Amino acid sequence: MRLFLEIVRYPSLSAAADALNMTKGALSYQIKVLEEELQTQLLHRQPRGIALTRQGRLLLETCQPLFSALEAGLRDIAQANDQELTVGLSSYFAARWLSPRLMSFMEEFPNVRLRLQPMTQLFDLENQGVDVAIRWGNGQWNDAKVEQFLSMPAWAVGNRDALAKVEALGLDQAIAELTLLRDHDDSDAWSDWIKAAGLPAIQRRDTLIIPDPNVRVQAVKNGQGIALMDALVADEIKHGSLVRLSESELSDYGYFLVEPFADRGSRPVRCFSDWLKGEVPQQRGEQAAC
Repeated sequence: MRLFLEIVRYPSLSAAADALNMTKGALSYQIKVLEEELQTQLLHRQPRGIALTRQGRLLLETCQPLFSALEAGLRDIAQANDQELTVGLSSYFAARWLSPRLMSFMEEFPNVRLRLQPMTQLFDLENQGVDVAIRWGNGQWNDAKVEQFLSMPAWAVGNRDALAKVEALGLDQAIAELTLLRDHDDSDAWSDWIKAAGLPAIQRRDTLIIPDPNVRVQAVKNGQGIALMDALVADEIKHGSLVRLSESELSDYGYFLVEPFADRGSRPVRCFSDWLKGEVPQQRGEQAAC
């Protein structure tokens, strides 16, 4: 039955065989044995793949939650003496916000072995071995469980040359001419900011993709374009190497805790999440015991 649950994740026996590193014949035989044992047909063999019969769907609906609960329980048992925690995050956030606070976590939870995993692509966390991640944006993601813990509006920044261009041409014309730096291809951040600023929508082909926020900061300083940043660049703003180009901001942006849907709900994850939220003054509260 466990193999049945794995097979039906794929569109065909061939695809399942490749993914499970088994032969198509071996999978077909195992399904046949299960069908004979249950005395019912579970799969329709079609020219281009497989499809569940009514009985097959019933078996899937019955077994899937039971196996998920069993696997979760076994993982909890295995983790009873293994308090490891891998946190995915950008080096930008790690250095500018998290690092100065980490000693507090280590002192409070000495049994948790914390591993910070610098990442620029904070997606597909489960396959990257990440227990929980800290992701920047507006939280509108459907690939994981999402919870905001640190509100930090985003605004447009540039160097002094970019500001001079804004003052000379006006914000709308300057934005239309300056290179917009993004963190990934399908980011809507600039479109959202342009709308929030009341500027006409623009179509850009010269957008520069720089996934690493630290590199984006340096690129803005070097005059390679303008970017959306937040209060974590306060030092650069204070010393004038970066300047805000407008008072407009994305007020719903900030940093979010992101956990894979298949999250084990482990105690270290809960401890870290509670501690992290407790480090934000307006969200301080009771923390879990580890």
